[in-house]
Amino acid sequence: MSTAESASPVTRLRRRMGSVVSVRPLTVGLALFWLWLSGRLANDFLLVGSVGVGRGEPFVPVAPFAAAADSAAALAASLGPVGEPVLWLAGGFEFAAEAIGYLPLLAGGIWTTVLLTTVSVCLGFALALPLSLLRVYGGRTARWAALSYTELIRGTPLLAQLFVLYFATSLTQVLRGVPGVGVGFVPAQAFWVAVISFSLNSAAYQSEYLRAAFDSVDSGQLTAARAVGLSKLEGIRYVVVPQGLRLALPSWTNELVYLVKYSSLASFITVQELFGRTSTLASETYQYTDLFVLAAVLYLALVVTASALMDRVESRTATVGVGHTRQ
Repeated sequence: MSTAESASPVTRLRRRMGSVVSVRPLTVGLALFWLWLSGRLANDFLLVGSVGVGRGEPFVPVAPFAAAADSAAALAASLGPVGEPVLWLAGGFEFAAEAIGYLPLLAGGIWTTVLLTTVSVCLGFALALPLSLLRVYGGRTARWAALSYTELIRGTPLLAQLFVLYFATSLTQVLRGVPGVGVGFVPAQAFWVAVISFSLNSAAYQSEYLRAAFDSVDSGQLTAARAVGLSKLEGIRYVVVPQGLRLALPSWTNELVYLVKYSSLASFITVQELFGRTSTLASETYQYTDLFVLAAVLYLALVVTASALMDRVESRTATVGVGHTRQ
């Protein structure tokens, strides 16, 4: 009989409870964040009539937190100098009350940031993969063209690229004429200009990550693939690319995290993502400190989520002998 089978019911219960308790508080916090964000989207755009709360209204009432802040502040004042910790507690309750009131107004900006980042990084990868393969296996002309593109994009500021596409080209007018753009759930043309700019920029960086990964694959493996009857293209597709993608995952994770933060630049061309929405609210309410601290916390939640997801992907795709071993 195995140890697990011979354990008493109490022991098995303790093990199960231990596995539940061992869940990281950060994981619980991220789960609550995405649950709230999904509920907010459903409430504001999918539910109609008297179902749910009104658009822009918080799920949790603000009054209890505001009352707790006032009570704690009064207690701190009565305690004198020793009431400083209580005053900090009052500040925490006050910030919570303000955050609860502002979060519904920032939810749309969060979703725009998520969509902008996800679409841009995926389109960037689709362009980066052929660029990196041209750098490694292409002819002289193809290598020169791919190198010129990556150096041009990486050597100029992303904000300048964004401004050129938005102000100096007819891309905005072209997108404005596309049917459906800016209607319903489809974002307006400024969003798509930002997507194109971020995708082109991200492709240059991702292509360098992939090029380094493909270069690190032993050239003898491609030779062996040719020896067993595969063409050069088939050897690259079935032997080199799968290994290179695994090796590039850590760098690709960095690019995803960077793009979450760089998405704030889209606010300069009127895209109301998280930073743009926060700036608009701050200019209306003059609560700059509270709002931007709240925005920083929300950006942190997005970044930690992206890192956690990519760590999960990396661990699931880990192969012994390719970059690292599975833990």
